[in-house]
Amino acid sequence: MGARKRLMAERQKEIKKQTAIAKLNDVPTSPRKMRLVADIIRGVEVNRALDILKFSKKHASVSLQTLVRSAIANWEAKNPEDSKELDNGNVYIKTIMVDEGRTLKRIRPCPQGRAGRIRKRSNHVTVILDVKKPTTVEE
Repeated sequence: MGARKRLMAERQKEIKKQTAIAKLNDVPTSPRKMRLVADIIRGVEVNRALDILKFSKKHASVSLQTLVRSAIANWEAKNPEDSKELDNGNVYIKTIMVDEGRTLKRIRPCPQGRAGRIRKRSNHVTVILDVKKPTTVEE
């Protein structure tokens, strides 16, 4: 049983060497607004994703653009010999997750002496890049 676990751990290490991860924590945008932009670039090639984010009118696209650039830099650092894959358009956004961060609670005065609650939401974004495997045609 120990040899099998060791083999699985080695396989996971090889997978982690290939994929690049970038995280952005405590972005002061609500997760719902960030997911609208994240859904557009999920599964898209990275250079195309950067173009989409550059011309998007959403405010969340600015922080996602820096995050994707960071993920590209992480991928280049992990795979220095595969720099041509980036130019060929084989590197794509495998996973992009938008999780809810902390919520700051503020109070606004309301009529008749009441207090209204304001929730300032934030989020955590994780991007994972991967390389498309070449498809082989079998006959």
